[in-house]
Amino acid sequence: MPPFDVAEGDPFGPHNLPYGVFSLPGSTERRVGVRLGDTILDAGAAAAALGSPYVSLLARPTLNPLLAAGRTAWSDVRRALTAWVTVPSHRETIEPLFHPLSSVTLHLPFEVADYVDFYASENHARNVGQIFRPDAEDSLTPNWKHLPIGYHGRSGTVVVSGTDVVRPSGQRKAPSDPAPVFGPSVRLDIEAEVGFVVGTPSQLGSPVPLAAFRDHVFGLCLLNDWSARDVQAWEYVPLGPFLGKSFTTSVSAWITPLDALEEARVAPPERTHALLPYLDDSQEEPAGYDLRISVAINGHIVSEPPFSTMYWTAAQQLAHMTVNGASLRTGDLYGSGTVSGPTQRERGSLLELTWNGRDPLDLPDGKRTFLEDGDVVTLTAWAPGPDGVRVGLGEVTGRIVAGS
Repeated sequence: MPPFDVAEGDPFGPHNLPYGVFSLPGSTERRVGVRLGDTILDAGAAAAALGSPYVSLLARPTLNPLLAAGRTAWSDVRRALTAWVTVPSHRETIEPLFHPLSSVTLHLPFEVADYVDFYASENHARNVGQIFRPDAEDSLTPNWKHLPIGYHGRSGTVVVSGTDVVRPSGQRKAPSDPAPVFGPSVRLDIEAEVGFVVGTPSQLGSPVPLAAFRDHVFGLCLLNDWSARDVQAWEYVPLGPFLGKSFTTSVSAWITPLDALEEARVAPPERTHALLPYLDDSQEEPAGYDLRISVAINGHIVSEPPFSTMYWTAAQQLAHMTVNGASLRTGDLYGSGTVSGPTQRERGSLLELTWNGRDPLDLPDGKRTFLEDGDVVTLTAWAPGPDGVRVGLGEVTGRIVAGS
């Protein structure tokens, strides 16, 4: 089938066009590509062949030049790409520039500047509170309804989907242990998240308001922020996550531009506490997204977390992240935090799904409380698109391997 003839209803049709970076067999040269069905268009080569003014943004080994170009350029390039893959007069020129996805290698699509992870799901936060503070009057911490809680992670260990996840080692100490021990994590977990990719930078000392979210954020991707729960539990007081989180964060090979997700925009859950002005989105356009995530372990779906339930939006997270004057850089990545819905089937971590190991999952290949070596975790997702068509968000997958 010619690459233009995508099946009707394909979640990677011309209504989507997510960006990635690929290399051809036998080559180390990286190229910006756009997905159409099960093929990838060499966007830089297409721009050159058609005499496009956007060749300087697309004929590059990473998405960062396009990210830095700003919102007007993002929209202009997207319109041009849509025309290239839908207007019949372009077919003869660009058809040779498509490659089957099965024949290429996909790479991390952008150079990650800083990485921040949030804690924005009320369902997740309440579950964690009930697990670790069962006697507390309120399972949420006192600050949770007033600000998006987050921490700075390690950008150098953000990897593309398909990269093996080496089981981390560190100190751990159970409450009954007389002293800490060192060794591989025995409570390795997932966190089903959505990552937001910053394009346009900001100036140091200048907060980014809610209304400027779409001027700075280019798009989103799926994200799995792997967690060593036993290492984290021993180290995180008082300064927060460190070795238990910094070993690996996996992201999808595809970055879906926000412009492809117009039909997926929804209002966030009702606010139960008055917000300070810089976070008050009551008069802003809806900033939530209706994304349907599936979590599979060894091919067996264990959870389907709904992103529409997230209490704090990506716009609020960006505003809070910069309200102290911290600047944005092109390639900044921030994660939503674990996505969990109100039911057991919608929990986005094994910590919640097994209630900290109390209730093992029954999988076709045996019971699980936390991940075992050889387990393969895959996150997939889709969002509502135009005329009832789905927008595919690709996948992020990782296989657990033993540490050295």
